[in-house]
Amino acid sequence: MNNPAGTLFALLSAVLFGASTPLAKLLLGAVDPWMMAGLLYLGAGIGLAGVHFSRSMVRLPAVEAPLRRSDVPWLALVILSGGIGGPLLLMLGLARTDAASASLLLNLEGLATMAIAWIGFRENVDRRLMLGAFAILAGAALLSWKGQASLDQGTLFIAGACLCWGIDNNLTRKLSSADPVQIAMLKGLVAGTVNLSLALAAGAAFPSATSLLAIGLVGFLGYGVSLVLFVLGLRDLGAARTGAYFSLAPFVGAVLAVFMLGDHFSARLLIAGGLMGWGLWLHVSERHEHEHVHDALEHEHRHRHDAHHQHEHGPDDPPGEPHTHRHQHRPLVHKHAHFPDLHHRHGHSGTH
Repeated sequence: MNNPAGTLFALLSAVLFGASTPLAKLLLGAVDPWMMAGLLYLGAGIGLAGVHFSRSMVRLPAVEAPLRRSDVPWLALVILSGGIGGPLLLMLGLARTDAASASLLLNLEGLATMAIAWIGFRENVDRRLMLGAFAILAGAALLSWKGQASLDQGTLFIAGACLCWGIDNNLTRKLSSADPVQIAMLKGLVAGTVNLSLALAAGAAFPSATSLLAIGLVGFLGYGVSLVLFVLGLRDLGAARTGAYFSLAPFVGAVLAVFMLGDHFSARLLIAGGLMGWGLWLHVSERHEHEHVHDALEHEHRHRHDAHHQHEHGPDDPPGEPHTHRHQHRPLVHKHAHFPDLHHRHGHSGTH
């Protein structure tokens, strides 16, 4: 069934990440872009490490599936594309672009996520979703054009960051059944350490203690907590729709940039925002329902005993709900509104 919790997680993730863009722009004046990229992710990793280990210290029951050895290759690619490449390119773009425009350009992340999900991972797409994607692309193109024969360098850097994060989002889908705090923590710690080391090797200097604390807090909320919520959204919605809902992030960033940094509302900004907003509405108002087949499946993730989880428990399986353990799904045919979540990654005929 359509999951309102997944939609809420994706939108909250977008709000936190959207707010981080003008805040990072505000802090960039005194910090090297490469150093900023490293510190943002390191702030996310350290903050989430505190959350992760505090759960163990107070002996909270484990309700999320841990990462397994088979997840390591996917996690490495996620860190490389989204933890190292994406933030570095964004900081380079922010250093050359005003914060409001940069925030709206981040809509390209949602478009890249959708395109890769539809083409590479065969998530279903219909005319409504496609029209929404083109509206988002049209808004981004209008915003990016500077009246020259080519796009400016800042725009290209931000577009490159969005492509990296689009790849990252689809690869993270492979990990979405595992503990989202553990995923985001490892991504932050590894990516932050790598970028920070490279920045120091290139001669970048550490910022002041006050700036360091501010960057760490922005990283924890805008990259760490936001990523945890994004993974929860992926689990329930699939990559394309989570990416579409995440398109709220640029509007949050653009509005904050106007009030915080004095950026101006231009006619182009308003038209581009309107096109992107219409595209987002087309996605969030979608309803997808048809008779579909669930093949036999065995996996491990947090769950309750709903219509898709009517399995027997062994003596070693955890009591109470929600809980996590390896379980089997019997073949099932039924009809209800749904998204391409963990249990609905089936193919579609031309009529759906």
